[in-house]
Amino acid sequence: MDDADPIEQALHTARALVLADLAARDVADAEVVSMVEESLTHRRWWVGQWPEGVAFVTGLVAQDVQDALLEHHGRWPLCPVCDAGDPHALDVEPELGADPHWVCSKARVVVARVGSLG
Repeated sequence: MDDADPIEQALHTARALVLADLAARDVADAEVVSMVEESLTHRRWWVGQWPEGVAFVTGLVAQDVQDALLEHHGRWPLCPVCDAGDPHALDVEPELGADPHWVCSKARVVVARVGSLG
């Protein structure tokens, strides 16, 4: 795999990590997996235009899927930290950066790396 295209490698890694989080929260049905694939198609083009952004692909795919789920299913992933108040979704931080994490912005705490919600 050393000879693999770094863009494709980053896209495959992003797919695996986001699907792991979706599966951990029991929302990885066929429709949601299609949302992941749609995001990957868009991000393949995006990183092709800006190859230096390859390290940002996982966080961007997680955000894309989170936005698509909000439109069609509701907030995801729900915060497991806050017990009181309205349920709210975790955020991906950094918004545009390497090594993305799921973060509760209300409690200001890192919950898990993207791909490690299980």
